Amino acid sequence: MNDSSDIQFVPSPCVSVCALDEDDVCVGCYRTGMEISQWGRMTVEKQRLVVERSHQRMRGELGVCVVGEGVAGESSLFKR
Repeated sequence: MNDSSDIQFVPSPCVSVCALDEDDVCVGCYRTGMEISQWGRMTVEKQRLVVERSHQRMRGELGVCVVGEGVAGESSLFKR
């Protein structure tokens, strides 16, 4: 049985409606400009967090940008 946490690939949430609003959030996928620009360098875990936050923003909830959040070990969340 496959657990979704075993997935090693997270498809980009881009829906090809690329425009940033005044808060630097894409009106199509609800990622921030920084999250979009760093997507390819993120680990799967970080990408999952971005998708979770973008869903929060889509619902009108606060979804703090994942990039530069100041999380301990942040640099380990990017691919080398």
